Amino acid sequence: MSSVNAHSAASSSRRTLLIGSAAAVASAGAVSARAAGQAVPSKVHAGASGFLRSNMFTTKDGTQLYYKDRGSGPAVVFSHGWPLSADAWEDQMLFLANRGYRVIAHDRRGHGRSSQPWDGNTMDTYADDLAELVNALNLKGATFVGHSTGGGEVARYIGRHGTARVAKAVLVGAVTPLMLQTPANPGGLPLSVFDGIRAGVQADRAQFFRDFTTPFFGFNRPGAKDSQGLRDTFVMIGMQTGLRGAYECIKQFSETDFTEDLKKMTIPTLVVHGGDDQIVPIGASAMAAMKLLKNARLEVYKDGSHALPATSKDRLNADLLAFLQAT
Repeated sequence: MSSVNAHSAASSSRRTLLIGSAAAVASAGAVSARAAGQAVPSKVHAGASGFLRSNMFTTKDGTQLYYKDRGSGPAVVFSHGWPLSADAWEDQMLFLANRGYRVIAHDRRGHGRSSQPWDGNTMDTYADDLAELVNALNLKGATFVGHSTGGGEVARYIGRHGTARVAKAVLVGAVTPLMLQTPANPGGLPLSVFDGIRAGVQADRAQFFRDFTTPFFGFNRPGAKDSQGLRDTFVMIGMQTGLRGAYECIKQFSETDFTEDLKKMTIPTLVVHGGDDQIVPIGASAMAAMKLLKNARLEVYKDGSHALPATSKDRLNADLLAFLQAT
């Protein structure tokens, strides 16, 4: 090897060593911060609407939660439905971030890019995870928006942690107050419906998700505009959820009674529901919730599906903005 090549190789080796050492120090710092329950930015990019931040947060039990944090201004916190992730809110997050809001959405434990722990797949833990994240980000006066299972998560968060950090709430196609049919809730869905979902997820999760997109988006209704892209995206995101998390979450969204949580929601609340929601029928959900909420307004999207953030995104975006701007 020539002296020039030898010098070049040595320089390259030193650069590699320095880069590796810097990365190790940065990684050690991130691990230390995560162990302390701090939100650690992994990427920060300046953008026209402020900042786009992709972060990981570690809960007290060691579960890593992925979350998105975009824009600047009053905070809006999104909780997604089953079996999806924060990506299900992309249309709303882009719309609001471009209009002066800071938008935050996390992947629930077991879902998306978050950890897939064996334990802790319960509604109480989902709410506690959200509380830890909100506290770490020191959010105040935020508006919490939940879709489907995420609506239950928002209600349980308020039931367990109060409204000190919450100014308003939005429940979109939410599973509140109770999806399961019981003697006290005759309008709910029979347990056999949810047993069927569990059986489908266990037998062939990918095919079940593909079939599930038909009623989820309402593509089986006359005049509905089918979208293979929406179907494929649902399956892609759904398959990122671990089997244990997906299976355990079914019991949580179907059997959790949010009655007492809704009674504690005295903040201004917007309830949005599709009139033709085939997944969470409006009668036992939004209509029943309105009897429990003390300061709520109901918006029914006639013939609307369960997937309002996608199939009715323009109307939902406008309603969210109006609700956020209202005093």
